[in-house]
Amino acid sequence: LELDVRHVIEGVDEPRYTAAYTNGRLAFVTDSGAGTLLVVDVVRGRILTRVALGGPARHLGLSPRGRVLWVALGTKAERIAVVDVGDPRRPEVVARFRPPFLAHDVGFAPGGKRVWVTSGDQRRIALYDPRTREVLRVLEAGSPPQHVTFCGGRAHVSSGDDGTLRVHRLGDGRVLRTTR
Repeated sequence: LELDVRHVIEGVDEPRYTAAYTNGRLAFVTDSGAGTLLVVDVVRGRILTRVALGGPARHLGLSPRGRVLWVALGTKAERIAVVDVGDPRRPEVVARFRPPFLAHDVGFAPGGKRVWVTSGDQRRIALYDPRTREVLRVLEAGSPPQHVTFCGGRAHVSSGDDGTLRVHRLGDGRVLRTTR
């Protein structure tokens, strides 16, 4: 596989993280320096839209159906922005809320029934109902910051200073395995 640079996009202060939209043509990119979410046409290599999020945009999670984004507003975020991307060319911030700790990473579990929010300052993870934004469960975790991804019906959470990877069951968050 050979990779080539197709486009260089100017006018971005501090690009951080990306989520690919379901159509394969658009991407959502956080610009931490400007505190914005960018909608990028990856085929043409241009920014279509910029949306102010109200803080240094960092990690983001896109719902499986591609209709909602949650964005942590900082590496130790006091707030998370909820963005309606049902019309991906016209995203709209619909809410901002405070997690029970300073948030770091955000990920929608497969099926979209839970959102996992990891901590940037504590050894905890919060599992949310994505519709109500209510915390359903708070899990103990390794040291912050933690990152979350999903594979094979499990959540995989890596932890900062202690260098661990924990595999969790999706439904209740129970730890199935820990590896250093």
